[in-house]
Amino acid sequence: MPETVRGPVADLGATLMHEHVFGLSPEILWNWPDIPEGWDLEARAREAAGKLDALKAAGIDTIVDLTVVGLGRYVPAVQRVAELTSVNIVAATGLYTYDALPPYFANRGPGSLFGGPDRLAEFFVRDLTEGIGRTGVKAAVLKCASDHLGLTKGCERVFRAVAEAHLETGAPITTHSHSASRGGLDQQKLLASLGVDLGRVVIGHAGDSTDVAYLEELVANGSYLGMDRFGIETISPFEDRVAIVAELCERGHAGRMVLSHDSYCFNDRFDVAVVRERHPRYHLLHISRDVLPALRGRGVTDDQIHQMLVVNPRRIFAP
Repeated sequence: MPETVRGPVADLGATLMHEHVFGLSPEILWNWPDIPEGWDLEARAREAAGKLDALKAAGIDTIVDLTVVGLGRYVPAVQRVAELTSVNIVAATGLYTYDALPPYFANRGPGSLFGGPDRLAEFFVRDLTEGIGRTGVKAAVLKCASDHLGLTKGCERVFRAVAEAHLETGAPITTHSHSASRGGLDQQKLLASLGVDLGRVVIGHAGDSTDVAYLEELVANGSYLGMDRFGIETISPFEDRVAIVAELCERGHAGRMVLSHDSYCFNDRFDVAVVRERHPRYHLLHISRDVLPALRGRGVTDDQIHQMLVVNPRRIFAP
């Protein structure tokens, strides 16, 4: 059974595969706690739970919280949210960087100033098998990232550690990719060379692309496509995001797509007012309210929607 913040569940139900509960900047909050964004755990937890309750009412049962180290992962706060909502929250492990590793890892391990073993995989496996920190919450998915810089030395170390942890535990992998440079293909090549079954990999942010040839190549290699930034229209507008999902469904690829927003219940990295102005539909209810009706209007069937929201996530987490 898949692990969630509250423990294992028999069925995830309708699942958004790439979301975030909290994105935090710990050093900022420790040293300047009076910043306008503020951090009151109980208040933010109740606010997040309210958003998730609304999501549940809209027909979604589970979110996969892909907040890992590098994005301000703080599982005790997510635990409090899980106590206040019936939505399942799946936790992740991994490390998020586009380039260099944090100094703790950059100064240790292969190729570093001081050398020694690479502890990344050790930490990832511990999160998956024993629990994160002292919370007892087990992660159920691995995350790694590369962006416009490509697979830098730091990124490659994370990918290698993620592959090692995957092979040891069987946990699925999801990535952050840069679709404009067709970066998902480089990610697949590296992961496959490390022995990873690409059928257990979601290439995140594939939905930023409208390049059908690129997306079909990712599918042909075996991976799932993360059509997972609905609401971020400065990268790709709503109409294009809907159109590419509909076209891929028409081409028979509903069995290789998952849907999501990459949204946050609370994120101190961005000015909330600016985000709302530039991305008014960047919220957890956008898929239920706007995307699914638009997909149906383009001929996507309820069976295909069920495939993308229920069946595919279930398969991704199947051992």
